[in-house]
Amino acid sequence: MPERGYHRDGTMNCKEAVCVDAGRVYDSCADKDCAEDMQVYFTDRDRMLIDHATGIRTKGAEVLTTCIDVEALPFNRGYYSCDLTFYFEITLEVYSGHGVPTNTVCGIATFSKKVILYGGEGGVKVFRSEFCPEAHDRQEMPTRNMPRCTVQVAEPVILGAQLVEACDKRCSCGCGCCAIPESIQHRFGGCFVDCREGKTVLVTLGVFTIVQLIRNVQMLMPVYDFCMPSKECAPSSENPCELFRKMSFPVDEFFPPKAESGECGCC
Repeated sequence: MPERGYHRDGTMNCKEAVCVDAGRVYDSCADKDCAEDMQVYFTDRDRMLIDHATGIRTKGAEVLTTCIDVEALPFNRGYYSCDLTFYFEITLEVYSGHGVPTNTVCGIATFSKKVILYGGEGGVKVFRSEFCPEAHDRQEMPTRNMPRCTVQVAEPVILGAQLVEACDKRCSCGCGCCAIPESIQHRFGGCFVDCREGKTVLVTLGVFTIVQLIRNVQMLMPVYDFCMPSKECAPSSENPCELFRKMSFPVDEFFPPKAESGECGCC
């Protein structure tokens, strides 16, 4: 006899059809942008190190946050403009002269882009019981029947960095340090300053993104069974030395594997 909930061929038996409120992706796009010569903003403390620097070297770049604003297009119903502003944390190694120890500083670079996607139309007001009146974000107001925009960002690729004078015409100051959110300024523990004089750091990053417009809809879906975990929770009270003995020996750490066939072995 087949098990309960299964057919004789091993496939699961649909028990019922239920209505599920879920997010449906109405439109999406993938893009890669070359954010060229973005100005890096520093706090007043690190600004002095940049002004006296003789050279720089990028150590890393990380996406801190992305500000998203969704607005309906008046001339094309059902389509929405998604204004995206990315905030990158740039880590630099600063050289101040021969024989002088290097310093590590962190700054902020911003990059903005606009994407137009289809999100459908809705003529109702949406109210939810979990709405918090203390939340003043207009994107979460209960009367907006707008699709929500999600952005997936891969870690940026550092393509270049240079140290130039502030009066250099290549210095595109973008939105300015005044547009940096307070939450980011608190994280750095200081106020960001513009490059009125002195030196400026410009970086070029490669950014890979996926943008989606999602709207909650009700869908009828077949239900097979409840999702019960098949894995037991492993106890964590074992002796640490016993856990260490179970670990595999890291052979690749001592003997790095050779390059695969077809890969270039040179820089």
